[in-house]
Amino acid sequence: MAYFDAASSAPLHPVARQALLASLDEGWADPARLYREGRRARMLLDAARETAAEAVGCRADELVFTSSGTRAVHSGIAGVLAGRRRIGSHLIVSAVEHSSVLHAADTHEAGGGSVSQVAVGRSGAVDAVAYAQALRPDTALACLQSANHEVGTEQPVAEVAAACREAGVPLLVDAAQSLGWGRVEGDWSVLTGSAHKWGGPSGVGLLVVRKGVRFAAQGPLDERESGRAAGFENIPAIVAAAASLRAVRAEAAQEAVRLRELTERIRARVPRLVPDVEVVGDPERRLPGIVTFSCLYVDGETLLHELDRAGFSVSSGSSCTSSTLTPSHVLKAMGVLSEGNVRVSLPFGTPEEDVERFLRVLAPAVAGMREKLGAPTAEKVVRDEDVLVVDSLGKRCPIPVIELAKVIGDVPVGGLVRVLSDDEAARLDIPAWCEMRGQEYVGEESAERGAAYLVRRVS
Repeated sequence: MAYFDAASSAPLHPVARQALLASLDEGWADPARLYREGRRARMLLDAARETAAEAVGCRADELVFTSSGTRAVHSGIAGVLAGRRRIGSHLIVSAVEHSSVLHAADTHEAGGGSVSQVAVGRSGAVDAVAYAQALRPDTALACLQSANHEVGTEQPVAEVAAACREAGVPLLVDAAQSLGWGRVEGDWSVLTGSAHKWGGPSGVGLLVVRKGVRFAAQGPLDERESGRAAGFENIPAIVAAAASLRAVRAEAAQEAVRLRELTERIRARVPRLVPDVEVVGDPERRLPGIVTFSCLYVDGETLLHELDRAGFSVSSGSSCTSSTLTPSHVLKAMGVLSEGNVRVSLPFGTPEEDVERFLRVLAPAVAGMREKLGAPTAEKVVRDEDVLVVDSLGKRCPIPVIELAKVIGDVPVGGLVRVLSDDEAARLDIPAWCEMRGQEYVGEESAERGAAYLVRRVS
């Protein structure tokens, strides 16, 4: 079985396993106690903090360990907003942040704060100038991920951090995806990370708050971790997290070259092997191991099951997954195709032969699915004056797009097709299909049920 979902959770690094087992015998006691066992535990905790701080590029007393990356994000956002409440209650996030950031923003807005969401382009990156323009005198905090978790696009953190610094606004960087590859550049103020993303154990997060940043921890205060992370420290897991971060950093430069070559191979060959595919994300400014593409006329959940049966564990931001029937917020913000979406994220050490085998398996899997879906039934296509109407009500992705593709040739150049659909994914996938196929997306109209999407034939 080839595991290609490292962006969700990387396999446990051998160094993490060794450190975890070794510290179970020494790190079980309370590090706040002064007796021998407590002192041993404190030494392990302090050493892990020094190691993690060196990897991040901060002072050891600026870094605390949390129970997860999500907890680090929530604590970091809430703490800075509370500490700067006299400045204002305005929060800035990008449209493609991890759900932990967006959930924290929703909570802030529900509590009376204001939130601005900065849009991204089709590559998934924010424009640094547009982000700077969102800053206001009452902005308490700005948030920007270092790299996107679904498509791998790296964000212009250094440029945004410089603009925030000039405006006197702290910038929180969610570095969960990138921290294993290197330090986050720029004059950021707050940083979060998650150990299971770089091969450490789950249940360990990092929260770094630079000296001078106003911060007021929320919830009942605790004497642990400078009062910023309540609860007894899981010292064996923390030691393993720090050790594995140092280990992957030592391998990162060499491994990045190798994984970039493998993902470039996937990016280049998938469109040649599989017709009607859109490879998404920035082709240059992206993490080494992530490549994402979407296949027209394919159900995303079924494709993932087919690849699983073929021996590949991949993930998806598709509109059709077991957890949701709405498009991924990342793909939606980028304005790219969501149906049949596949994210391949290669862990350290991925063999070249596994990638080659994946490329051999993918095309037959997609072709078989497209054949099973078939063509739309003729009775669902009617003419309304000079407009061809496709009734896809009650049908889920990718059927509305398939039916549009089948009939676009039945109208003259300049003619219109009106697609009726009550699937939320159609709002994203029909415009994305038009972009891919060189047709004009006219817009959306209200309908008795669902919505009507107008497409003009250009060629």
